[in-house]
Amino acid sequence: MADCTGHGVPGAFMSILGITFLNEIVHRSIVCTTNELLDRLRSNVIRTLHQSQNDNRTRDGMEVALCRFDLKNKKLQFAGAFRPMFMIRENILHHITGDNMPIGIYDDEERKFTSNDITLKKDDIIYLFTDGYVDQIGGADRKTFKTNRFKELLLEIFRLPMYEQKQVLERKIEEWKGEFEQIDDILVLGIKITD
Repeated sequence: MADCTGHGVPGAFMSILGITFLNEIVHRSIVCTTNELLDRLRSNVIRTLHQSQNDNRTRDGMEVALCRFDLKNKKLQFAGAFRPMFMIRENILHHITGDNMPIGIYDDEERKFTSNDITLKKDDIIYLFTDGYVDQIGGADRKTFKTNRFKELLLEIFRLPMYEQKQVLERKIEEWKGEFEQIDDILVLGIKITD
């Protein structure tokens, strides 16, 4: 799950770059951990966009939440570039943070991404999301939805079938938004482990 900087043509260009590089990295690698994949993706973006620490004009990039599933062995590996992963297990929401750096130029170019290895259990639910939902302005006080409110909402609805969760999420953000314009792209991805 990725969220590119920019809208319109710049955002579309970054999306095409990201998809192309991800496909290339995955197809050329025999074994690649999620953090290695994000490291390679960042290097490709920096090189292609000619980004440097000395040039603040080219700070384009993307935020990414990346999961690698091994369903046979019940394993999940997660790495994030400015994006977390939420996992609900046994009625508890676990917030697995990604690294606080983007895919693109960053102050500490030598810093590497990290991976989180998780053993999956039946009925675990994984949520990946862009910042569009939590940053949406609305409500009586014209404030953002916020991450804590989003967590509370997920804990209210996680027992519902996935399709019904989608409907509730769509209805809640529309109610929250009210007359305000949608300010960003919104993507929420939910994955339930059924075996």
